[in-house]
Amino acid sequence: MTRDVHQQVREWIALTGAALTGKDGPSEAQQLQLQAHLRECDLCREYAETTSQVIRSLRSVPMAATPALVRRTQVRVRQHAQLLRQHKERLWMVGVACAGIGFSAAVTIPIMWRIFSWMGSWAGVSSPVWETGFGVFVIAPALLVSALLLARGTHLTDDAGRWRH
Repeated sequence: MTRDVHQQVREWIALTGAALTGKDGPSEAQQLQLQAHLRECDLCREYAETTSQVIRSLRSVPMAATPALVRRTQVRVRQHAQLLRQHKERLWMVGVACAGIGFSAAVTIPIMWRIFSWMGSWAGVSSPVWETGFGVFVIAPALLVSALLLARGTHLTDDAGRWRH
């Protein structure tokens, strides 16, 4: 056999070891070719056995985290959990605020419509004029708050003033 075949077999052996660790291994056809070659070639069979022993040896070495690493990890996990809780609380508050605003708008807009209609007829202005005034009156607070939030930049920063991504 040529050196290229032996090199290919060694790559398949490496892939077989990677497959044992959860990564993609050689295909079934490649595995069949590998097994056939290993039955014929003593050098590649020895390489496969050595590779298998190395993998078993590496897996037998206990991996223990140092107490400092465990503490740092716990602190980071707790910080992340706290941030998630804060985010959830904020979203809940936004939801409650949106529901309140929706309810308030559903109640007040028809009343304001009647008031503007009455004021328009009392002042003797045409319907398009008082309807435009009503539209500006209803939309102006949202536009003002949006402009203030954009000018302040609160939508881009967190509580500590850091930029969010």
